[in-house]
Amino acid sequence: MASGEVSVTTRHAWRVQVEREREQRERQSHIPACQFTGPMDSYPDNPPSMDALSLPGSIPSSPLTTTSDLSDDDYWQPSPKRKRIANAVAAPPKPKPRRAKCIRARRVIRDHTPTDSSAGPSASSSRAVSRQRSLALDEPIYRSSSSRSSSTFRIPRDPGEKADRVWWTDDDGRPGPDLVSAAIVVRQLVKSYKSYFNNPQDPDDKSFEVEAMPSTELEYPNSHSCETFILLVPKDPDHYSPIMCLVDSLYTIIECYLTPPQKALFGTLPTDLPTDHTPPPSPPISSVADLSGDISNSSYVLENTAQPNYLRTLQRAIRRRDGPLFLHTMDTINFLLRSLKYPPLPADVFEPALPNQLLTYARECWIQPSHRGIPKRVLLRIIEETYQRIVGPNIGQLSRYSAFTSEVYGELMPSFTDKIIAQTGLHAGSLLVDLGSGVGNVLLHAALATGCSAFGIEFMAGPAALARQQLQQLRTRSRMWGLSMGNIELEEGDMLTSSRVDALLPKADVVVVNNKVFEETLNAALRPKFLDLKEGAVVISMKPFVQPNARVTERNVDDICAIFDVEERPYHSGDVSWGSSGGTYYIHRVDRIGYASIRERFENARARSVRAGRR
Repeated sequence: MASGEVSVTTRHAWRVQVEREREQRERQSHIPACQFTGPMDSYPDNPPSMDALSLPGSIPSSPLTTTSDLSDDDYWQPSPKRKRIANAVAAPPKPKPRRAKCIRARRVIRDHTPTDSSAGPSASSSRAVSRQRSLALDEPIYRSSSSRSSSTFRIPRDPGEKADRVWWTDDDGRPGPDLVSAAIVVRQLVKSYKSYFNNPQDPDDKSFEVEAMPSTELEYPNSHSCETFILLVPKDPDHYSPIMCLVDSLYTIIECYLTPPQKALFGTLPTDLPTDHTPPPSPPISSVADLSGDISNSSYVLENTAQPNYLRTLQRAIRRRDGPLFLHTMDTINFLLRSLKYPPLPADVFEPALPNQLLTYARECWIQPSHRGIPKRVLLRIIEETYQRIVGPNIGQLSRYSAFTSEVYGELMPSFTDKIIAQTGLHAGSLLVDLGSGVGNVLLHAALATGCSAFGIEFMAGPAALARQQLQQLRTRSRMWGLSMGNIELEEGDMLTSSRVDALLPKADVVVVNNKVFEETLNAALRPKFLDLKEGAVVISMKPFVQPNARVTERNVDDICAIFDVEERPYHSGDVSWGSSGGTYYIHRVDRIGYASIRERFENARARSVRAGRR
């Protein structure tokens, strides 16, 4: 063994060897015995270094002291090998010592071992090194520890975009020949309807029988817009009821489009009506001009001051099944509505004509901070009217698809769409893409509520055809209510092969995927398409494409959907069509910045483990 090497296997053997070397050197050089700077027990993990052994007269270590300046006596040297062997004859046998380089290796590894508790014990063997590397690779790194807050999913607005959309339309309200009215729906399904009203004064009056098709009209807010309702009731109470539809639309118009003085002309609304906002104060007369001052005092509307309660009379007629009273009351109500929609021309031909008073109040009221948009009651009323006339009569064909396949039909209800709008911050400048849009409920609701642009694709022919019909009717009905909506594009086809999907996904702000019953192969095929999404885009699905707060490991660090920061949210009864109980859905936000940070942490941990393994 070369001079300067120390062969030991245990701390006890090292102490015995040092004592013998000291005694032998003392006998040879006749110098006092060396003194340790500290007791042996003070070194629990490793023997003291050579600097810890100080001899009288030894030269301290200095960076300015060179080896050539020191004599052989200035160094502490172990005894020659042959003398150690001779002295070891009288000593008890000891295990064969290990080479000194093992001690140096131990010290090097200890110096590079992380000081935190997760690093584990120092590695003095290949097994320990392997264990240390495993610990470093398995250091818990979770996707939620990203650079952004996982609870922030709202879509940022373009700085150049106007904060508010224009809710109303200046187009004429004429529905045109494409309108599917309540009367058309009843005529198509007349065999499933029966008579409701009669004439209490004339038992022989047959004008309210099914064959007579008794009907009335309802004036809508926009000019030249009205609809005919046949006054029959369905044999099945769960089917479409035109009488109740008429009453609901009438109440919505009076509640949301009229000033308080104008409401008083019609009577008292039922107290159990749901309200979206606290009724705002009536605008100044100058801004909501009411014909000749206060509309409630206008002689052309009502000549006597004793106002009858027409809404209460209407309810009485329904309760008593009094057909003539119902028709007479509706005629009066429609007269009042037309008086507000078409004010008389001013006496001075040079004065401008007064505008439609229903729309004037709505335009000024709905932009107030207490409203900030279309009232929820109006929104849901228009959507319900459209659905009842298009999807309702054809609901049977939506259940003709194979169970337990990707073609099973299920709807997201308006309450669920409200969640999507609120949680993502959809606005007029946003693009919504619905993959598997069904009959188009989500697209139509979002485009009307926010003014956003929307695109939907549906593979099944039946729902796709109904979606096109719903879109046409919603455009017509929105105009009848004096409202505008965002642009909607529909496609019937395969979302995996559609070139339009590939073109729009990079621009999408929100993507909706109702994948509750999608086969796993279809979900897997969709995942690569999400790589084209822009930073901050949101994907909402009923099943996750990657688990929320997933732990980053060797297996998933390069996964396609690792760009998503995922949050799990609950939905409740009534939010979906396929069950009465609640469940969970998932909000995936594209967060490449957060993913880059997580990946950097993972790569650093992996690099540290590799370096430790090489030592």
